[in-house]
Amino acid sequence: MSDPLHDELLQLALEAADRAGRLLRDGRPADLGVAATKTSPIDVVTEMDIASEKLITGFLAEHRPHDGFLGEEGASIVGTSGVRWVIDPVDGTVNYLYGLPSWAVSIAAEKDGETVVGVVAAPMRGETCHAVLGGGAFNNGERVSHRPAPPLSQALIGTGFGYLAERRAAQAEVVRTLVPRVRDIRRGGSAAIDLCDVACGRLDGYYERGLNPWDLAAGVLIAREAGALTGGRPGEPASHELTVAASPEVFGVLQPLLEDLGAWHD
Repeated sequence: MSDPLHDELLQLALEAADRAGRLLRDGRPADLGVAATKTSPIDVVTEMDIASEKLITGFLAEHRPHDGFLGEEGASIVGTSGVRWVIDPVDGTVNYLYGLPSWAVSIAAEKDGETVVGVVAAPMRGETCHAVLGGGAFNNGERVSHRPAPPLSQALIGTGFGYLAERRAAQAEVVRTLVPRVRDIRRGGSAAIDLCDVACGRLDGYYERGLNPWDLAAGVLIAREAGALTGGRPGEPASHELTVAASPEVFGVLQPLLEDLGAWHD
């Protein structure tokens, strides 16, 4: 039987993500400007980023005023209900800024610290992935599962790079060593979409260092509910240090390889 709270959280997350996605898709100005900078000039915060987070938090707070929030653009409320929303209003901000299609709205709901609902809406793909803890993963309402595992030499692996030059240099060195050992590498620019692509069987695996909770919360749940394995360094959960998601057999080879290559440090 489904959990009424989880059902409620899912429906709210789906509606909030849909509203934010339509705002971002239909409201993107031709002369989109930069409202502020984050850790470097490359890492931008657009006006639409901020507007999206305000829309999401406002909608959710209207329906569940006692919940907490953690958002990329500054939302930070503890709440008293035991539920916390973890929000990336535009995952793939640089793609969005440049008019590339690989960006998404990512919303996760935690209950007592455990992620129980994840929604990733990618409007330019016409897709919304979602998962509820213990209920499987879905794309546009159709159940999805990870890709049957090939040997690592035939695996398509996604990754991403940080914004700071020092981290990017270390990540490039890992990729240089990894490329000859796999089918190929993909760098899409949205961690949430990459994790959903693992869930949908479009990638055999994905890894990245430097993700924040809002980058990974929804996508990790969706990948795991699709039957993929997720984690960080061996024995650790996905985290800022390292996030890995892959079909089980690929995960069993990829995770220790990334450990050996030092993908978890700069």
